[in-house]
Amino acid sequence: MVSAPSERYLPDTVTKSVKVLVVGGFGVGKTTLIGSVSEIEPLRTEEVMTEASASVDDLTGLEAKNTTTVAMDFGRITLNERIALYLFGTPGQRRFWDLWEGLAEGAVGVLVLVDTRPGRLEASFEVFDQLESSTRLPFIVAVNRFPDTAQHSTDELREALDLLPETPIVECDARDGASSMSALIALVQHAVDLSATQKVLS
Repeated sequence: MVSAPSERYLPDTVTKSVKVLVVGGFGVGKTTLIGSVSEIEPLRTEEVMTEASASVDDLTGLEAKNTTTVAMDFGRITLNERIALYLFGTPGQRRFWDLWEGLAEGAVGVLVLVDTRPGRLEASFEVFDQLESSTRLPFIVAVNRFPDTAQHSTDELREALDLLPETPIVECDARDGASSMSALIALVQHAVDLSATQKVLS
């Protein structure tokens, strides 16, 4: 979703901005998801993969992938006349994960994108470890439905990823703007619900 020149700037009525982090393992679809919903031309810091990086990164199921994010992806969605949502996508390779903490500053929550195809789910285990060590933000899990993704129940995924019962799990197709937007809305709603609960308990 690319904006016309007149849509590059926020309307004067927008008074609130909401920042969301999109994380996940290498090649899980973060850049694609942000590109599918952003109303502006997404900022991408992609570089062509070299033979050296290909020998380090796990390309299982990603044989056609030839570029990778090295800093961040950035997109924007105007939710309504008052609120704008800013999306920051993190690099998937572990050697770039030191950037996560800085990118997470000021965010209301994290969308964790996972790939459940054979040989790909294991890449998410370290993502959750990194998430726990770098930020305490609320998060939900979004399963990116690739064409060859096998069907798994929510209970199976929750057990495989060692998730708490209250952690939401949704499905999305990162190529589809409406599907990606539904996942982001679920994250924002989860963050709002947690914030309301914490205020009641405090």
